Amino acid sequence: MATPANTPNGAEALVRLLQHYGVRHVFGLCGDTSLPLYDALHRLDHGIEHILCRDERSAAYMADVYARLSGRVGVCEGPSGGGVTYMLPGIVEAHESCVALLAITSDIAVSSRDRHALTALDQEALMRPVAKWNRVIESSERLPLILRNAFARLATGTPGAVHLGLPIDVQNGAVDETEIWGDATLGRFPARRVGPEAEAVAMAAAALQSAERPLLFAGGGPLFAGAEAELEALAERLGAPVATTVSGHGVIADDHPLALGVAGSNGGVQETREVVQAADLVLFVGCRAGSVTTEKWRVPGPDQRIVHIDADPAVIGINYRTEAALVGDAKPALAALLAELPDGDREGWGSAAVSSAKAQKFARFERYASDEVPIRPERLIAELQAALPGDAVIVADPGTPTPFLSAYYRLDRPGRHLVFNRAHGALGYALPGVVGAHFARPGKVCVAVMGDGGFGFASGELETIARLGLPVTVVVVNNGTFGWIKAGQHHQYQGRYQSVDFSPGDHAAVAAAYGFDTWRVEDPNELGAALSAAVASSRPALVDVVCRPLHETEAPVSEWIA
Repeated sequence: MATPANTPNGAEALVRLLQHYGVRHVFGLCGDTSLPLYDALHRLDHGIEHILCRDERSAAYMADVYARLSGRVGVCEGPSGGGVTYMLPGIVEAHESCVALLAITSDIAVSSRDRHALTALDQEALMRPVAKWNRVIESSERLPLILRNAFARLATGTPGAVHLGLPIDVQNGAVDETEIWGDATLGRFPARRVGPEAEAVAMAAAALQSAERPLLFAGGGPLFAGAEAELEALAERLGAPVATTVSGHGVIADDHPLALGVAGSNGGVQETREVVQAADLVLFVGCRAGSVTTEKWRVPGPDQRIVHIDADPAVIGINYRTEAALVGDAKPALAALLAELPDGDREGWGSAAVSSAKAQKFARFERYASDEVPIRPERLIAELQAALPGDAVIVADPGTPTPFLSAYYRLDRPGRHLVFNRAHGALGYALPGVVGAHFARPGKVCVAVMGDGGFGFASGELETIARLGLPVTVVVVNNGTFGWIKAGQHHQYQGRYQSVDFSPGDHAAVAAAYGFDTWRVEDPNELGAALSAAVASSRPALVDVVCRPLHETEAPVSEWIA
């Protein structure tokens, strides 16, 4: 039913509300139940760019990476039925990674429920376990109110993913013009930040002052909070090493004398582990102290003193007995700690410990970054380091890329320049993710690095990149196996390989069919030139690198290190 003249319908109201929150990009895929929304996007003057992708999962991954790199709420949309189910992996990854994501799925008409309508699905029940907040909008009158709730919930406290279901009759129904308003400050995250209680700050400061060998262990929280300067200043005040999680890589420049690098079971090495073990107090900052970060809660050990800062009070004191708990955003919490500590930087133990650990770690890396064939992952990292500018963005898939990039790729400036999907580690993240990276950081070099397993999950997005003419570079680690699993079978199951190998592909040929500039590299001495040419291209580019499989490498993964 048409709405009265000059009265906005639900779809129009949604588009205009997104404008109020400063949304500039929406990633999505069309469907029957989304037709009113697409018509509103076509007709209205809104300044929002809609990026059509080839898979709803890709839409969510694009919005996720866009949000991580821009600080803006990522928005994705998709149709009812199968489209909703395909979007689930991207929603849960964003939510568990504390990324502010708004996922909108259209739905069958409210009046068609319980009548065996095509694509009928209880969207609210499906999304309940994977989103921070979740509603199917029951009437067009309530749409503005529910959207305002959605932005308030996804951007504040611990940010996360929110899902809204949008039935087609709600899209067509009338909305009160006076209800179309919103708070633009909630279009960025984290919003409405809170700081810790003064008593908790005093307790934490006293604990840090009493420690002889304090260590800061930073997760992704300080990067989301923009707290790089505060964290560096606190490390210098204490003379303390800074270890990071995979997601926290970049919170301090890797050439800083206190920057230890990534620690934990994925990207950590024996030398970084020993520094964490040597600390007499560990300050977790924006870090959940989960299984990968702590090598299954062994490092730090149960006898080390712990102070914890996190915006989510529910993560503090769960895995470790905590001496002081600071609940709040990383930026005001670190600033409060600095204000409580005496002026003047300690010499501390950090510089000497970091210098020794890094010297051993990178001597080993340089030894393996050799001319051996097939190309070793270390050589790929070394050539990427040489080919990319310091402000480049790399989006990495799990498998071979993550441990080697997190351990050995060096950032010469603080900030988020490496993006990993470490909450669930699903394959197929990097290829759509680099699309989100391009729109978040236009004009910067954006690179996706994935294995050939991940390429198989997401190769349809080559068409998206080609259609949009994005000057991004895709690097494929080509070794014909699901490398992470095969390495696990090699190290933990005496090489009993089961259902992990597949036929090696010519990924350069696939990309060339879409119009990419392509290179296939088997000789390590040709790799640097190929990567430099790809990065310099103003067109979509793909470099297919025939690599040594992960189980035949010295991967920085603690379970595989003797």
